[in-house]
Amino acid sequence: MNPNPSRFGPVRVVCAWACVLLAGAIALPHAAMAQLWGPSRPPGAPVESMNLAPGFSTLPKGTKVVVMPLDIELYSISAGGVPEPKADWTETAHKNFRDALLARKGIQGIELVTLGEKDADDFADINALHGAVARAISLHHFGPATFHLPTKAGKLDWSLGEAVRAIKEKTGADYALFSWVRDSYASTERQATAIATTILTTILSGGRVASVGGLTGQQLGYASLVDLNTGRVLWFNRIQRNSGDLRDPAKAAGTVDALLEEFPAVK
Repeated sequence: MNPNPSRFGPVRVVCAWACVLLAGAIALPHAAMAQLWGPSRPPGAPVESMNLAPGFSTLPKGTKVVVMPLDIELYSISAGGVPEPKADWTETAHKNFRDALLARKGIQGIELVTLGEKDADDFADINALHGAVARAISLHHFGPATFHLPTKAGKLDWSLGEAVRAIKEKTGADYALFSWVRDSYASTERQATAIATTILTTILSGGRVASVGGLTGQQLGYASLVDLNTGRVLWFNRIQRNSGDLRDPAKAAGTVDALLEEFPAVK
């Protein structure tokens, strides 16, 4: 029995158009292709870091940088997957993170200053603003291309605004280092649930071992260097992983190292 040609008509049309489009793309000159897919980088041109704002690369040696109050919270994940804040863990994490940050060799050569408790309270709103801007940078600059903003043209072009000048007036610093970290750990019940889920998923997938990272906790962090004269974010980095433990001093140092990776050179 011969197949009905009308059944395959739409398929033939789609295939024909696909061939036309492919042929057209192949025939496009290099300049036209660059307009479609973005400009190509000339041979030998320096690669601009996504972590640095345009035109910024180094910090002057001896410059003063104020370490803003750490925005850190730790959670325990219940058996049902609900994150529960843990005040004692958070307090320990603050100490471990701060100690590791101030001791880090990678930022030697600059003068780090810290805020007193009262000043930290006065700048709580600016710290909260940084958290919001950091989440926007993470999504619209480092996230999937679908969320990139055309107006930014792929550049680290963000600011906290003039509000940060109050920090300069208080401390005399030219720059501020902001940190934001959320760390979660699975409870014993959650770990048992994760193991059971992994075993079941592995069986159902035909033996392919499933990951339990997302079920047992996650570490998410942002760090920003901000110019206190303009509010401009000069450097930004983020981490998102299933490892790390701010409750442990050594592992907290590892988190600081990961978060401050590619921190601007001091010259």
